[in-house]
Amino acid sequence: MNPSLTGTEYYPDSRPWTRWWWYANPVTPDQIRSQLDWLASMGFGGVEIAWVYPQPDLPAGVPWLSPEWSALVAEASRHAEQLGMGCDFTFGTLWPFGGTFVSEADASKCFDGPSPQRLRKSWEDPAQGLILDHLNAGALERYARRMADALQPAIGARRPGFFCDSWEVRTEGLWADGFREAFEQRFGYDLLPLMASLDEHPGARYDYRKLIGEFAQREFFEPYTRLCRDHGGFARVQCHGAPVDLVAAYATAEVPESEAILFDPEFSQIAASGALLGGRPVVTAEAFTCIYGWKPWPGPGHHQGEEQIGDIKLLGDAMIANGVNHIIWHGTPLRPTDPPADAPHRHWFYASVHVGPEAAFADALPAYNRYLADTCTLMRQGRPFTDVAVYLPLEDNRMLDRVPPDRKKPSGEYFWELHDLRTPAALEGRQPAFVSQPFLATASFRDGVLHCGDVGFSSLYIDAEWLDRDALVEIVRLAREGMPVCLVRRPKAPGHQPSADHDALIDELLGCANVVDEVFKLPLAPPLLEAGALPPHRCRVVDDELIFFFAHPCARDLRYPMRPGQYLEAGACSVPVTVNWQGRRHDVVLDFGLAGSVVLRVSATGDISISPDGLRC
Repeated sequence: MNPSLTGTEYYPDSRPWTRWWWYANPVTPDQIRSQLDWLASMGFGGVEIAWVYPQPDLPAGVPWLSPEWSALVAEASRHAEQLGMGCDFTFGTLWPFGGTFVSEADASKCFDGPSPQRLRKSWEDPAQGLILDHLNAGALERYARRMADALQPAIGARRPGFFCDSWEVRTEGLWADGFREAFEQRFGYDLLPLMASLDEHPGARYDYRKLIGEFAQREFFEPYTRLCRDHGGFARVQCHGAPVDLVAAYATAEVPESEAILFDPEFSQIAASGALLGGRPVVTAEAFTCIYGWKPWPGPGHHQGEEQIGDIKLLGDAMIANGVNHIIWHGTPLRPTDPPADAPHRHWFYASVHVGPEAAFADALPAYNRYLADTCTLMRQGRPFTDVAVYLPLEDNRMLDRVPPDRKKPSGEYFWELHDLRTPAALEGRQPAFVSQPFLATASFRDGVLHCGDVGFSSLYIDAEWLDRDALVEIVRLAREGMPVCLVRRPKAPGHQPSADHDALIDELLGCANVVDEVFKLPLAPPLLEAGALPPHRCRVVDDELIFFFAHPCARDLRYPMRPGQYLEAGACSVPVTVNWQGRRHDVVLDFGLAGSVVLRVSATGDISISPDGLRC
């Protein structure tokens, strides 16, 4: 796929969308049409319907995946199309994939028997369906056929996105048919006797995680994209939470999706890297989730309904500066026709920013959604600027175990989920992107450029305590071809039975004249951007022009949870920046307003254009 495409084959324009919560209670065509009319008037470009649990003390809705259910979904799709909006569908009820129609043979497994995990709070509640076996492509195919058959009446002229939310499959002891045999063939020893005490054997635990990740990629993420296409849609996927090579998994999805702020904004760089390497022009994000903190069901969330548009804007800019170019608000509940007088907010979804007429920011929605549409349109033009490739340190995180309690967030438990991953400070201003072993395996170095598919990099940066032999062999091959490598430290061999030639391969790598241990020793041109401290930013190349989007400098420090009114700390400021482009140095000053952003354009002939966003918070 050509990375210069704008993504119009998936989303015709860059207007933001919203997740649309449908509860398992009665739904009427009038409700559907009325709410879509309101969303269209607020500047939304589409909805993603998500089917969830019934609200207590209300009548039951139509049965899950019944003809009556399909007719209601088709009504939503038709009316959205009439309004010039799109309609995507969560490819199941709640998350992860599962349901009462999943058979025991197709259900998730552990090494010691069936998985105890059940699908709770779904449309079928109080029934608790089985979780789909995400390590079995055949089970996924049977599941997809059942879902797609029920959704078929709702597929109109536009090919819809079939959305897969974050993994959320129980990973402790996760197993698959044939896994034991595949493991022994791959690693040369029997894993099963170690499984009950796997944490006592970090090397074996690494091998286990590596192969589980390969199973998940091969048996779930890759076939999911194919199946979505086969059934008339496309795959929009959140890969996070899965024990996979996240860059490779995101590259597989036709539309990779990140999330914030349960995930820090910088996490989106992983999805953006996958999109870059996979030639995927659109990177969506589940946006503004639990902005002030998460509370378990039934909620409500902290300050829900009181969210401030300035905080939302600061976070939205941070996501765009980290590679997102299409926003999916999270989210909008389907409103009852007559909300109960004693509990008017009971229909709000417990774990999201509330998008509705009652929201504190409702009056600001049309202007802010226009801003998002304009900004994301800009960030879909041309192609991303690339310089240094950064090796994804997956081995380091797979060798570790659980995140300590003082660093844990509701959305993550393990280091291998890469919540804390950041691009190296030494590469600031160089527009780095993450690469991993599967991309290095097909890469080549020629004409002074590291070619990964259609993407070119100047060099490879590696800062890893552990380095797998599969990746090491490819890095040595590319170094022999002349690729400049910055290897910050000498990595060790992970696994229960490390490869015997690991040290020899490292010695060969270190013996190459083009392998150094510090960035300044690489034969690099000056960084694209220089400043004392750069604001979060993203750069695109359109013909011979650079287009930069800069978020406010305060967006650099956004962490879960935000504080109500935090945007007020992002006051007016000026940041001097130097742009090095086409052999010229351009010194410019970026002036930020309150929670403001700046667009900077630099042409090859030296013309400069600086545009503050002008959106008042």
